[in-house]
Amino acid sequence: MSSAAHPTARERDGGLLLFRYSGVPVVLAPSWWLGSLAVVVFYAPLVRTLMPGASALTSILLAAAFAVLLGVSVLAHELGHCVVALRLGLPVRRLRLFLLGGLSEISRTPRRPAHEGVVAAAGPAVSILLAAACGLGLLVMPPGGPVWLLVLECAFANTAVAVFNLLPGLPLDGGRMLRAGVWALTGRRGLGTRAAVLGGWVVAALLVLWALWGLAEGSQDRWLRLGVCLLTAWFVVAGAGGELASEQHREWPAGLRLVDLVRPVLQLPAESPVADALAAAAGRGVVLVRADGVAAGLLDETAARALAEVSPFSPAEQAAQPIRPESVLLASEPGEDIAERVHTTAAWQFVVVDDDGRPSGVLHRDDLRAALENRP
Repeated sequence: MSSAAHPTARERDGGLLLFRYSGVPVVLAPSWWLGSLAVVVFYAPLVRTLMPGASALTSILLAAAFAVLLGVSVLAHELGHCVVALRLGLPVRRLRLFLLGGLSEISRTPRRPAHEGVVAAAGPAVSILLAAACGLGLLVMPPGGPVWLLVLECAFANTAVAVFNLLPGLPLDGGRMLRAGVWALTGRRGLGTRAAVLGGWVVAALLVLWALWGLAEGSQDRWLRLGVCLLTAWFVVAGAGGELASEQHREWPAGLRLVDLVRPVLQLPAESPVADALAAAAGRGVVLVRADGVAAGLLDETAARALAEVSPFSPAEQAAQPIRPESVLLASEPGEDIAERVHTTAAWQFVVVDDDGRPSGVLHRDDLRAALENRP
């Protein structure tokens, strides 16, 4: 069954699969439809101001066109991030469009501040180029008419996407660029994250103040402004908090060595009786190997105990945890990358290999968590 034709459950949980770019699924979340409906409701009256005499149907159709153009603008913005990330060797799990914009879910943290900055800047750069192209089109077009209004909408949509994302606070692109700058200057990514999180809190506060100012002045759009600003401020604060928590999970204490955390590795035939495999483990990580030399997986001690109670002579392979690429750690990887991988991977034990690919130990999630929680 081709994964290109049949999206996985992990992809479907984000909404409708639109297409794939270089294997990266582009997904439309259900909340995008709500946002587009709100755009149509609030933008249709403005169409009559820009085009006096337009019928109600024309206003609704042009407002719907604006909602679609806004979505396409966000998609182009996120594809900018995606293309650059892939060119730099950073895997992208998914590109998702939702109520408040879009998100390129990059699976691995950039290892260099320059890479972080370039990926972050790619999205706004695409938006600015599209806005400039639409602006040039407006200069040569006679004002008025549906086509002129659509080009104006496209220019406005891309300008709005670029300006908003360049605000200097996480999780916005401007915040990522700020983090990259502080990281490059100080050599400390964590310090850059904290500076950009603070920027995110400032951005959220300014959004709330602008909404309250509209209420105080009795602006015509005060209630729309209030709703949009509060929702956006919540998104920024929540995103900044998530970035801070993620950074804390990947911090590696000075002096902590991976070799002090890994358990010795023992290789056993996959057909070994599960009771014997448990007895041989004795606190070590057990790699179960089939007769053809292929690893069947890591012995899951919890599952092995349950199996041994009812069928002690069953093959140990029946209690194996599969070894997937994301659960294999390179001993020479930076500690921060190892901490991030363990935090983001749904596995409780990981194979640690040397530079030649030979297993050198097994790392348990709980062992790493205990070491990180007890850091000074």
